Amino acid sequence: MKRSDKEQLVAELRSKIGEAKALYFTDFTGLNVKRMTELRRRFRRAGVEYVVIKNTLALKAVNESGLTGSRLRGPTGVVVAKDPIAAAKVLVDFAKENDQRPATKGGIWEGNAIDEAMVKRIATLPTRDEALSQFAGCLNSVMMMFALALDGRKTQLESA
Repeated sequence: MKRSDKEQLVAELRSKIGEAKALYFTDFTGLNVKRMTELRRRFRRAGVEYVVIKNTLALKAVNESGLTGSRLRGPTGVVVAKDPIAAAKVLVDFAKENDQRPATKGGIWEGNAIDEAMVKRIATLPTRDEALSQFAGCLNSVMMMFALALDGRKTQLESA
């Protein structure tokens, strides 16, 4: 690959990293083409991008973005996510279905380095929509209890 092509790849990845809230590094060894295609399809549906790039180029893009990346070893795929929770859910669910492939190496979330265990914990968090619906449900139940209390008080006053 020519130097200009490498510089262009690094610049493209750097711009994607600038827009992302999280990066997850994966080892895709053991996945055949069919499974890789399915993984990329799931990521696309979730609005997440999956990039396979040489480790030196990936680290250069990460470091030029102002983040600090750890040394990567072996084949690496980079999950570039604007929604870190949705990306982690897709990654962890796909790994469960496919004999722990791709293996998670760690990542960067909101500028901080995270390990594999943290990626799995992030995957258990509710998505933004789920959290908002849970919050709305809590508000609804409080309002309902208040309305029932007022109704009970009204009934008590009428019977007296």
